[in-house]
Amino acid sequence: MATLNEKPVRLLMHDMVASMGLVAGQSFSREQAVQWFAANYPNVKQGTVAAHLIRLSTNVPTRLQYSPRADGSDDKFYKIDSSHFRLYEPGRDPTPVSELTPEVEELSDVSPETSSEFAYEHDLRDYLARNLHIIEPSLKLYTDEGITGVEFPVGGRYIDILAVDGAGGYVVIELKVSKGYDRVVGQLLRYVSWIKKNHAEFGQQVRGIIIAKQISEDLRLACSEVPSVSLYEYALSVTVKQVVLESE
Repeated sequence: MATLNEKPVRLLMHDMVASMGLVAGQSFSREQAVQWFAANYPNVKQGTVAAHLIRLSTNVPTRLQYSPRADGSDDKFYKIDSSHFRLYEPGRDPTPVSELTPEVEELSDVSPETSSEFAYEHDLRDYLARNLHIIEPSLKLYTDEGITGVEFPVGGRYIDILAVDGAGGYVVIELKVSKGYDRVVGQLLRYVSWIKKNHAEFGQQVRGIIIAKQISEDLRLACSEVPSVSLYEYALSVTVKQVVLESE
């Protein structure tokens, strides 16, 4: 999975800036970055380029999934919209998002009916990304040059989890924290097709998994004719253990 270049992709991004003659305030598109790498480093895949754009964009919270360097050397870009970027300008732009950035998240009240679900989809995502073996024993999180398969970018959208199975094939995992309906099949197959076309090697298998608290009958029916898609339901359980106090 590693690229065979004289520099890692994060540093090749700096070469791209110089080659394109980018100056402060000038924007460029994700597609321009993809085309530059296709012309100069064709072995770097589109998804890797897109992921590094996020990693180096100072105002994108999901950059933390890719562990930007604490020394500031990854603070290169500022994301303008869904597909355009410019150079980061210290003093003008907000402080870069980092592990030190305060994150405040208000929890809504959880009723007894929903207490068996993850409160947020990213909680389910992060838990499964660390424990992919509970889905399949050989399943591993995709990694490449500091980029992981968590929130992996595909054409302006994001796969919840991109994994690799024991046979070396890609597994696209789509998560629904509550009930999964049939419309999720189209979303998943779009991601699977993008990985096949833009990221997988010739002959490399790509399949999909949908995980939800509950799989609807419509989703079961829709996937019954799609052998490359598997369905899973998750369940939470909590156990408690009494702490035995020592008597004086």
